[in-house]
Amino acid sequence: MRVLSGIQPSGRLHIGNYFGAMRQQLAFQAEHDCFYFIADYHALTSNPAPEEVARRTIEVAIDYIALGLDTDRTVFWRQSDVPEVTELTWLLSCVTPMGLLQRCTSYKDKVAQGISPNHGLFAYPVLQAADILIFNSELVPVGADQKQHIEVTRDIAIRFNNNYGEILTLPKEYIIESVAVVPGLDGRKMSKSYGNTIEIFEAEESIRRKIMKIVTDSTPVEDPKDPEKCNVLALLRLVASADELADWERRYRQGGVGYGQAKKRLAELMIEYFRPFREKRAELERDVGRIKQILEAGAERARAIARKTLARARQAVGLGA
Repeated sequence: MRVLSGIQPSGRLHIGNYFGAMRQQLAFQAEHDCFYFIADYHALTSNPAPEEVARRTIEVAIDYIALGLDTDRTVFWRQSDVPEVTELTWLLSCVTPMGLLQRCTSYKDKVAQGISPNHGLFAYPVLQAADILIFNSELVPVGADQKQHIEVTRDIAIRFNNNYGEILTLPKEYIIESVAVVPGLDGRKMSKSYGNTIEIFEAEESIRRKIMKIVTDSTPVEDPKDPEKCNVLALLRLVASADELADWERRYRQGGVGYGQAKKRLAELMIEYFRPFREKRAELERDVGRIKQILEAGAERARAIARKTLARARQAVGLGA
């Protein structure tokens, strides 16, 4: 089954990104035909500095490869290197009702967050539909909050097909269920917007310092504690063995263990878990030219498919006859 996913170059990855979605996306490579791209066109909707777009694009490419993206079996490219997508976007725009876009909650949410409203932000779902449809994608893994985007893509594809024939493949969404809620340093959901993240690739000593600052309650060391309400144990569940977790839960309920002890163990396990990825990233970072070659080669593989879909769509609407 062909699986497609886009990755915005919006900053450094944190452990919430990894355990929340990335690990599952990478696992698809074992059984599916995966197409993963860096969505640099989408990143422009927030008007970032040009140098940031270029730098973050390379950084996210290095991050994903270091974390296990297999560029031999997975097609991996930069969105802007496949211009066929923008032409299909226009063809789709001409069958997309304004009301459909006006109902999209993502635009309203981002404007409410302070992002300046612009046409790109408003029409974002049409470009996203083109990303999906041009590669005949069958499965699109998304978080529950992004389900509407796939529904909009299907609506647009159905309208196009009703007008011009069965040209476009209708995708299905795959809702990614987080293995657990990943709390940030302050107890809220880990998010760059809250400034409460632990980055995957930051220095080990920085990870230790951050973990020691995780917010906990004021229960004395000698008193019993509820393991289900502890942010430290919530993070330990991501990296500790089942036996060790059971021991921590027993000790919490029994009393006599301090949060500081759990934090120190969490730091050890978190650093150990991501150390191989950090080492791989350091190696990749020394050869940025190779990363660019990987993205260029991926774009050629992607374009070979995109050209065929676009040619069918152009012919169907009466262009290029």
